Amino acid sequence: MKTAVVHSRIEPKIKRNAEKVLKRLGVTPTEAIRLFYTQVALHDGLPFPVRIPNETTKKALQESRAGENLEAFDHVDDLFKSWEA
Repeated sequence: MKTAVVHSRIEPKIKRNAEKVLKRLGVTPTEAIRLFYTQVALHDGLPFPVRIPNETTKKALQESRAGENLEAFDHVDDLFKSWEA
């Protein structure tokens, strides 16, 4: 079988973290890329939903990046309780 080469640049931290996960799954980076490309071809697009955020989500992302309207919790249970209010 003939093969083609794919070259890609990615941030080292993302690469390390992804490869740790792949190793736990027993998948090599090459196999993961082959799997991704195969799924793109089968789906005739990305094999997962990619959406443009709505206005509410855009505003929340902008505020969080600016450090605005953030809440902090000492325990995850406190976070869940805040959702009930």
